[in-house]
Amino acid sequence: MRQWWFVVLGLAGLGAFRARGQVDPVPRDLLQFGYNAALEGHAPLSIYAFYYRNQPGFLQTNLTLRLAIAPTYIDSELGIKHVVTDNTDVGINLAGGGFADSYQEIQQGTFVESQSFTGHSVEGGASIYYLFNPGQLIPLYFVARGLTHYSIYVRNSDTANNFELPNDHTTFKVRSGLRWGGREPMLFPDLAMELSIWYEGQFRTDSGTYGFNDRKLEPQSHLFWGEAALAYTLPELKHNFFLSLTAGTSIEPDRFSAYRLGALLPLVAEFPLSLPGYYNGELSAKRFILLGGDYIVPIDHEQRWNVAATASTALVDYLAGLGQPGDWNTGVGGGLLYRNASFKMMLCYAYGIDAIRSHGRGANSIGVLLQLDLAKARDKMFTPTSPNMWQGMQRFFGVFKD
Repeated sequence: MRQWWFVVLGLAGLGAFRARGQVDPVPRDLLQFGYNAALEGHAPLSIYAFYYRNQPGFLQTNLTLRLAIAPTYIDSELGIKHVVTDNTDVGINLAGGGFADSYQEIQQGTFVESQSFTGHSVEGGASIYYLFNPGQLIPLYFVARGLTHYSIYVRNSDTANNFELPNDHTTFKVRSGLRWGGREPMLFPDLAMELSIWYEGQFRTDSGTYGFNDRKLEPQSHLFWGEAALAYTLPELKHNFFLSLTAGTSIEPDRFSAYRLGALLPLVAEFPLSLPGYYNGELSAKRFILLGGDYIVPIDHEQRWNVAATASTALVDYLAGLGQPGDWNTGVGGGLLYRNASFKMMLCYAYGIDAIRSHGRGANSIGVLLQLDLAKARDKMFTPTSPNMWQGMQRFFGVFKD
């Protein structure tokens, strides 16, 4: 149970909630869940679970409250629209809780528990969103953000006694970027496009060596990345596809700032670096290029039942100390997707073609992805009707049907 919470909060707390490209103008009330189970090897649990709420008009018309809540972690932003100019919004960020800075060491397909540990954190900061092209169909935003992040590290029961933990420390983070378009925080969106470029600098107050005196917490790390993405639904066939190309490089990365690739968890981070069939975060990269895509085909007249295929391939320049033979890594998968206006669930299988395991190359995994739109579900369940218990039961099950 302790390991379960370690991963739920370690994944859901870190990336899925933050760094949005604008103050979200759309009300949202969502439950999100994703889980991958490896069928070979001993893997860290790969899972996210959180409640996401976005409330425009919070207290007054120019305020928007965004909350993302996992069992022991919360991430929040108070968005203030039209600050200084009509095209400038400001966000006040606050986050914190348990397990979000936990680290899992994976070396050539092996989860090394003796070199993994738990991390807790608290952070606060502010964001600026400037809209260059008001009134245009596709918005172009400049985003700037500054955060102060404090990390506390503790041993797991399996951490080696002679493994020295990193020092607790403060990290000052600055991020800036240009984002044209964007994606909603939704599972399998019908329509979306994005072109964006980003820089993030991380500046730590207490760097130095740790572990077996064989690894270093860098005093500063600089990350540069960009993404091109398109989701579209063919109007006649109702087939849905998603394509993305993401590339990144870095200066002076370490284990905490390196890009982590792996798993099929589309909402684990704002920029999920998915490789089906791999462990979550299995590959640590200082530079990478990742190409991926999904294709979804309805198989019934009402388009509730669908079959889905996914594939990703990455060229990886590994972080020093975490390299492995072969620069290319590819994963494929497929699944059965059920969806309606308020509910989506996909049962999936994935195969990591180049993943290293004890028998050689190749790794299998199964998983489930789920999204429940609570606002639409409430509308379905509580629309006024005659007070009849049987009708109430019909409406409850109708949440998952219509």
